[in-house]
Amino acid sequence: MTLPITLETADRVPLPKRLVAHAAVAVARILMHAKPFRLRRALELAKSGARRPTAEQAMAARQAVVSVSRRCAGQQCLQRAIATALLCRSAGTWPDWRTGVRTEPFRAHAWVEVDGKAIGEAEDMRAYHVVLSVPA
Repeated sequence: MTLPITLETADRVPLPKRLVAHAAVAVARILMHAKPFRLRRALELAKSGARRPTAEQAMAARQAVVSVSRRCAGQQCLQRAIATALLCRSAGTWPDWRTGVRTEPFRAHAWVEVDGKAIGEAEDMRAYHVVLSVPA
């Protein structure tokens, strides 16, 4: 589950960041169709040399991504998580990027974390077993 984005929040994202967010969303849409080992390799390459973001920086990147993409604002958690990580990387940072599953009820999900806290997620991510991860 994702936190809702409002038009008011979307209006606060400056135009240059919106343009970079559009690019991150486009690249994420391509990467989300890659096989898991290729996706992980691409994200590992992307993160090299990056520093850890603050929670506020990661949340700002996530808000920019969901403000430019209805898919990312909705149920496309994989594309949203990839795009958020890539947008953070464009600013020289990299959050912990994760995908995982839970069993009761079964659900798969992708998200980003900073210091062990999921960014922008209303749900408790401790219920998920991490399957794929590209840590900072």
